[in-house]
This record gives sequence, C-alpha cells and structure tokens, in this order.
Amino acid sequence: MTNRQQEETVYRPLFFRLSNDDDKRAFETLLRQHSEIKRYDTIKQQLEELMRISFPSKTLDAAERRRFLDEWMAGRPIDAYGVWVYFPWNGNCVHVLDEVDFIKVRTNRNAYKIDFHEIDTLRTKKVGVIGLSVGQSVALTIAMERVCGEIRLADFDDIELSNMNRIRAGVQDLGHNKAILAARQIAEIDPFINVVCYTTGINERNIDEFFCKNGKIDILVEECDGIDVKILSRLKARSIHVPVIMDTNDRGMLDIERFDLETERPILHGAVTELERIPIAELTDKLRNLSLNEKVGYLAKIIGMDNVSKEMLRSLGELHKSIVGWPQLASAVMLGGAMVTDTCRKILLGKPVPSGRYFVDFDELIR
Repeated sequence: MTNRQQEETVYRPLFFRLSNDDDKRAFETLLRQHSEIKRYDTIKQQLEELMRISFPSKTLDAAERRRFLDEWMAGRPIDAYGVWVYFPWNGNCVHVLDEVDFIKVRTNRNAYKIDFHEIDTLRTKKVGVIGLSVGQSVALTIAMERVCGEIRLADFDDIELSNMNRIRAGVQDLGHNKAILAARQIAEIDPFINVVCYTTGINERNIDEFFCKNGKIDILVEECDGIDVKILSRLKARSIHVPVIMDTNDRGMLDIERFDLETERPILHGAVTELERIPIAELTDKLRNLSLNEKVGYLAKIIGMDNVSKEMLRSLGELHKSIVGWPQLASAVMLGGAMVTDTCRKILLGKPVPSGRYFVDFDELIR
C-alpha cells in the first residue's frame, strides 16, 4: 500500500493529554514535524458551558464564573486540561473536554427526551451499518444523537459525483471510500465514539467479525444494494438474535425485524422463504451470480410492488436504458436517517417496537 493509499484509509483521530509527559512530548514532536497543523482552542468556553450545566439553577456573573473556573482548574495550566484531538486527514487539532465531560455537555440538550440514565445506557451499545449511501445519513444522525458508543460501517464503494445528490460530501471527497468518509465525519462530531470501518463491504469471510468481534452488535442497519448481502446479513442476524432495521428510501418505508425477540421469524417477513432452505455455501454462490432481471425480481418480492411509488416503478423500467442506478433523493435519505435513528434508540433502550413495515409517505400525509 502506498503512502497516499494509507492516508486515504485513516479515519481515527489521535489523542494527546498534556498532563501526561509522554503525550506532551509526542504532541510537541507532532507540532514540530507538521507546521501546517491548525490549532483550535475553545476549552475555556467549553468549561464555562460545563459549569452552567453542572449548576443549572444558578445564574453566575462574570466574577463568579472566573472564581469557579479558578477553583475548577486548581492551579493546573489550561493547556493541559482535557485532551487535544488531532485529525490527520484535515490537519486540524482541537482542544476539547475529555470524554466524560465532553459527553456530559454534548448530550445535555437531549434531556429529558432521553433521560440521563438512558444516555449512559446508550454509551454501551454497538450499532452496525451496512451500505453508506442511505446509511451515511443514518450513521451521522446516530452519532449526533449519540445512540451508541461504537458504530461499525461497511461499504466497498467510493464516492462518485453522482452520489452527491444525497450523500453529505464535498468535491474534495470524490474517490474516497464511503465508510471512511462517514467515519471521519463522525470523528469530527464526537471523537470518543469508537468507529470501525470495513472498506471491502460485507462478505462470507468477514461477516462473523463484523457482527461479533470485540462484542456482538446490538442492532443492524442494513442499507446496501446487494441482494446477496441483504439475505446473508439477515440470516446471520437471526442466528445470533440481532434486530435488523432497513429504510427503503421510497414512500418513507421503514422495515423492522425483531430477531432478538422472534428468533424463528422468517427473514424479510417471509418474502423469500425458498432461499432459507438452501445451504449457505450454495446460497452465497446463487445470490452472487444473479442477473439484473433476477435481482429486480427478488427486489420486487422483498419490497412488494404494492409498496413502491409510481416514480420508483417507472425508474425500475428505465434501469440500464435511460438511467444507470437506483434513484435516491436527499430528502428521502434524510428522512430515513431520522426514522432509523429514532427506532434504533427505542429498541436499544428496551421500548416496545414491533416487527413490521411502517410508512411516512408525504404523498399520503400531505394532499
């Protein structure tokens, strides 16, 4: 792998706690070797915000805020408070509160829509997302709301110009892997969320690792185009009792399969029961070699033609005639991110969310 290729796969920030002598020396070396690094230091404002939310019933004047800050620092240099976070892909180095205080401040405006004990519970959860076109909106919304402490992202595809009609990306991101881009954006929102990327997508060789390495995921969000991965990921999820959520990006259809509660439930609501009887190795070969017509046929069974908008039906008929890919709109993708995040949070907190298909269809709601 070339240096350029290695740089393009970096998505984890580096942490420097200057109260630690080794970190301080490493930080000084980094700054000497990379004079182009841009430093951003708003730690004082962050501490004042921490103070406000720690004593919400008090209104402190400027002198009281200064006194509180002096007492809080207890003689420590402010440079050494918290943690400096370096993002190698953009050259930014940002001074932030350390993990516990950072999460306390960043999630404070969630309360009481999400209770404080629920915020702590969600920190322990792991979410897997397969497919980072529609899935990018899901992953970023989950990160913003902090619905988990770890998120695993899988996509083999790179950003193309035509993807930018619904993927949050800049022209400088063209050619970068979709999972890597999402991981970097999550790190810039919350560097303390653990992100793991699978840039070859999901296949029979790494599916066990994606689901189970360093602890089983608590929920799977499946948003990929491949029929083979849709089937195989659900079979795996059911075998280890992991619920699966899917947004179809058409008519606001949200698909929920509670394999954690219904361990014998047919995948995809029984739409492809004939495939469940095929041994996995044979099934993998069969699904990998589907023709376009076979893929469209399975897609029709999986989604149900009665659930498809007239615009999507027209698009299916034009595939590889006047268009080359499935149409997806930014508004529908953003809606999907909101619906999936809300559903994941409720499931992860043990709230009643039944299996089924649900619609937030603006054509029906707004006439």
